[in-house]
Amino acid sequence: MRKTLSFAAVHFCVAFLVGYLMTGSVLVGGALALIEPAFNTVAFHFHEKAWQRFARGTVPAVDTESVRPTWVAA
Repeated sequence: MRKTLSFAAVHFCVAFLVGYLMTGSVLVGGALALIEPAFNTVAFHFHEKAWQRFARGTVPAVDTESVRPTWVAA
C-alpha cells in the first residue's frame, strides 16, 4: 500500500508540473493534477477488464496463417 500511495503522490506531482510548465498557471496545474488521475483511474479499470478477458481467452485469436501481407505475391 505504501508503494501505491508513493506512486499516487508522484503521479499528482507530475500532472501538476506538466500543467504548470505548459501554462504557467498554478490553477491549471492544480486542476490537471486532480482531473487527470481521476480519468486515468477510470481508464485503468476498463483496461484491466479487457486485459482479464484477453487473458481468459474469450477474445478470439487472429488466424495468422490465413493473413498474408499485401506485398507478397500470390
